[in-house]
Amino acid sequence: MNKFVHDSRAAVRKAADLLADAAASGVPCSPVRNLFSTGDVEIAYAVQRLNTDRRVAAGHRLVGRKIGLTSAAVQRQLGVDQPDFGTLLSDMAVPGNGLVPFGRLLQPKVEAEVALVLNAGLPNARCTIEDVVAATEFAVPALEIVDSRITGWDITLVDTVADNASSGLYVLGERGVPLDEVDLRTVRMSMSRNLDVVSGGSGTDCFGSPLHAALWLARTLADLGDPLKAGDVVLTGALGPMAAAAPGDVFAASITGLGDVSVRFAPGATVKGETSE
Repeated sequence: MNKFVHDSRAAVRKAADLLADAAASGVPCSPVRNLFSTGDVEIAYAVQRLNTDRRVAAGHRLVGRKIGLTSAAVQRQLGVDQPDFGTLLSDMAVPGNGLVPFGRLLQPKVEAEVALVLNAGLPNARCTIEDVVAATEFAVPALEIVDSRITGWDITLVDTVADNASSGLYVLGERGVPLDEVDLRTVRMSMSRNLDVVSGGSGTDCFGSPLHAALWLARTLADLGDPLKAGDVVLTGALGPMAAAAPGDVFAASITGLGDVSVRFAPGATVKGETSE
């Protein structure tokens, strides 16, 4: 093993340990970007995979993927020209209008988006929009509760990729809508926090269309040899700005053609643990 490979593996382990320890302790860590070469996204994804593998080994199931950085403005902010992705695990799902113990996350923020639930895999790296549509059982409104294990959300692209694309939890609406009943490009989203509107947007604000984002993900994962599978949930990316969450907050979002979805944060600081209804 040459020194470069050894040093890279050591950096991956160190970054993964820092992020995992932050999640377990509830105390955010320093940015991990200084452990890698500038902009080394490949190593950042290796960190993400290591911590995902650890959680799967601990008994959690992989249930889907999330897409981040679908907004052109956010891409410009981080100096990138494409989205990123993270992994959804079984312990990250919150029931509709479920209660999130506030101590479960470190620095939660909420964003509204379209989720797709697949009934077929997408193994072809040259798949098309038509293939994505054919593989989708239904679309559903979703709230993603993003989180950062890094102090003060002081992140660059490699920080968020290593940190599982800043994933936290997610909530799906109760009613799925077949894609032949809704045009995801033209849907409108409104999200409120404690009845005050804090975010809005449309389907075109997500990479031109949530389906375009899903196509990017399907091709990327197939090219990596880890394709989307039947049953996967795909969070396609925010339709509008995220909003910070505090103890006691109630978030609700409405997406035209898809319906409503909501989630509650328990009042006060609570012990980290599983979500509950």
